[in-house]
This record gives sequence, structure tokens and C-alpha cells, in this order.
Amino acid sequence: MEIKKRFNIFCIFAGQNLNSSSMKKILVIGACGQIGSELTPALRKVYGTDNVVAADLMYPLKGDLADSGPSCKIDATNAQDIADAVKKYNIDSIFNLAAILSAKAEANPMLGWNVGIGALLNCLEVSREFHCALFTPSSIGAFGANTPHDKTPQDTIQRPQTIYGVTKVTGELLSDYYYKRFGVDTRSVRFPGLISNVTLPGGGTTDYAVEIYYAAIKEGKFTCPLKPGTYMDMMYMPDALRGTMELMEADPSKLIHRNSFNITAMSFEPEQIAAAIRKYMPDFKMDYKFDELRQGIADSWPNSMDDSCARAEWGWKPEYDLDAMTRDMLEVLKVKLAK
Repeated sequence: MEIKKRFNIFCIFAGQNLNSSSMKKILVIGACGQIGSELTPALRKVYGTDNVVAADLMYPLKGDLADSGPSCKIDATNAQDIADAVKKYNIDSIFNLAAILSAKAEANPMLGWNVGIGALLNCLEVSREFHCALFTPSSIGAFGANTPHDKTPQDTIQRPQTIYGVTKVTGELLSDYYYKRFGVDTRSVRFPGLISNVTLPGGGTTDYAVEIYYAAIKEGKFTCPLKPGTYMDMMYMPDALRGTMELMEADPSKLIHRNSFNITAMSFEPEQIAAAIRKYMPDFKMDYKFDELRQGIADSWPNSMDDSCARAEWGWKPEYDLDAMTRDMLEVLKVKLAK
């Protein structure tokens, strides 16, 4: 299905499930990032273009993000920037997507901490003061080498070995604290690797699973930075967008866990994604050149997560498996890269 048609169907579906407490004025911080650049248009489709403010440190915004609705410049490490936007646009819900991804954060741990935690604390304080709901994504990076790697439970040991993971665990605890101490409506999911045909990845350990599709279309071959047999949870971006919005619309009385829910759609290793591509491109080839940093991070993360709590508490269910995602990725990228 053509991506625009599929996306419109998704938005109509989402709109039909809104309830009387639906968010009316939304601020997306980090709107230019991998998630924000797709979540912002999705939110505008459902809640109205004038009700979703796109904010980023990169300003002025360009393209559809700038043309399709209000926008502003926000440095998420500056609480006043956030507060000014909340007051100006009468915001009642904040999506805090500011982050430095795993591999880049390891290259600059202080920046990873300042963005990951500084921005979150600012959002939490502003949300407390102005009574906003707050979504902040966590990650499979919140787990570590001592976590059970197969069907990782919702509640388990979390001892990450990266600054990115440390910020995610800290963020989960802080968000729960602000909910219990101050009543801030904080909600979060632990995203697996996200695969998108819209925005290129930005320095994450799971990025190979996006890069491989681009390489398949452009060159017919790919050099994988991870070893064969390196399993990690993954998710196609349309599922991630839908899951985020469904969680923020979920009945709060049914939420036992808030920060943060395991959610996943598929788990695979490099040979499996290569095999999925070969179903549609039989001549595709893949070799390996290991990236020691990425491999070490990947080895500390789960092979697969148990997302039964998300399924039970707010009805989470993915729509894409590896084959469906691969077929759609290749169809869309062939058109996109031919332009």
C-alpha cells in the first residue's frame, strides 16, 4: 500500500478512538529527530494542525514540519524555553523526544547526560507547574548485561553499561517519582530499535537495520557492523507512532506500570533481515566488518522483550512483522531514492 494512503488510514483509525479527555494542545520537543519528524505529522492528522506545536533546537524548521502547523525554537536544556512555549500555546501535553542516541552518547557522555536528564527534568518541572501530561521514550538500552536476555520481563534488573542506558533508567525513575509525588501524568515505552523509511538514523546501535535497506536499494550490498547471531528487538515506525499515541490515550485507571512499558514487534539477527531482503532482491549480498563499540552495546541488550504488560494494560499489539516491514520498506525506498 502506498505510504500516504496507509498513513491516512492509520490516522482515521486513531481518530476514531479518541475520548473526551483527548489531548488538545500538544508540544513536541525534538520534532526534527527520528521519531519527532514522523510523530508530529501523525499527531497533527489526529488532533488538528493548529493544536500540535513542533519545537526543536534546529530552527527555523524546514519543509512540512514548518508549513503544516505552529513551531518554535526550544533548547530542551533550558527550562524557560519550555515554560514559555507551554504558556504561549496553552499546552496540556508534552512529548519530550530530546535525546542523544547510544553510540553518539558514548562518544560524548556529558552531552548524553545533559540532554537525556537535563531536558527531562525541565519537562517534568514544567509539567508539574502547568499540569501537563508528559511522554518521554525509554529504550531497550535501559537494560544491561545482567538482565535476562530472552523474553526480558517488564520488571527486572536494570544495570546498563552505557551513559545512554543510565539516562534511560534514571528517566524512568524520575518520571515515576513525579507521578507519585506530584501527580504528573507521566507515561513511557521502552522502544526497541526503530526502523523508518522517512528519517535516517542518528547514531544508535540498532541503526544497521535501517541502513541495510538503503544499501540494498542503492548498492545491492551491505557491510554489517554487528556479528551474525546478534538478536535485538525491532519495530517499524508506524507501529511505534501508533503505540505512542495509544498509550497517551489509555485509561489511566488501567495503568499499573507507567515508566516504562516494554513494547516490541519482532526480534531478528542480521542474517534474518538479509534473508528477508533477498525474498524481494535475490542478488542482495551482505558481509561483515565488526564495530567493537556497537557490538559491545548490542551484546548487553535483550535478545527479545516480554511486552505482555503493555498488551494487558492498554491493548498494545504490533501490526508489522519482519516480512511485512521489509516489503513496505523496499517499496517506499525504491520510489524515494529514485527521485
